Amino acid sequence: MTMGDRLRELRLRKNFSQEEVSRQIGITRSAYSHYEINNRQPVYETLKKLAVLFNVSLDYIIGGGDPPVTDTHILPETIEIIRILNSMDYDKRKRSIEKMMAVLRQAE
Repeated sequence: MTMGDRLRELRLRKNFSQEEVSRQIGITRSAYSHYEINNRQPVYETLKKLAVLFNVSLDYIIGGGDPPVTDTHILPETIEIIRILNSMDYDKRKRSIEKMMAVLRQAE
């Protein structure tokens, strides 16, 4: 099975469109579609984002490893929060996480 086949299988398992995947990992739909048809290879950073999104190892995506045992769904909002936090500098990210944790503690 090629990397493109695995990406397509993982995407369909999550019931995501190519547009949803590309938006969540920050690339164009066209670029993502080229990965699925094996016309292009994703760069390392994109591979990491795909592994997080699909909850699998990098090894599995590139053609090795075992298939995922569980298919835990990560909400699109969670991916967006992670994307926003990753774009912040360390201090701003730390303050934002502290605020989120305070809100979550109040909701308990």
